[in-house]
Amino acid sequence: MAVSFTDSGVRVNTVSPGWIDVRDMDTRQLAEGGERTILPPLSESDHSQHPAGRVGVPDDITKIVEFLVDDVNGFITGQNFVVDGGMTKKMIYHE
Repeated sequence: MAVSFTDSGVRVNTVSPGWIDVRDMDTRQLAEGGERTILPPLSESDHSQHPAGRVGVPDDITKIVEFLVDDVNGFITGQNFVVDGGMTKKMIYHE
């Protein structure tokens, strides 16, 4: 796609998120006036699976998208950004 849009000035990149903890983002339940379900915290094992030492949060994805849409970074196109705290490089998953 990046090549197809070369003459239009459109940049095309993708973000491939890993494990992002979105449990607090149940917007449908909140919109319906329901109470938020309190879920147990993630375990140390959950966090330690990631070389970054933690499970991702929505802001991790927001930051890379904000970076990519900034015109200062206009030379970046045709790329995929894996945002997974290094988990796919480790390739060891706990049950």
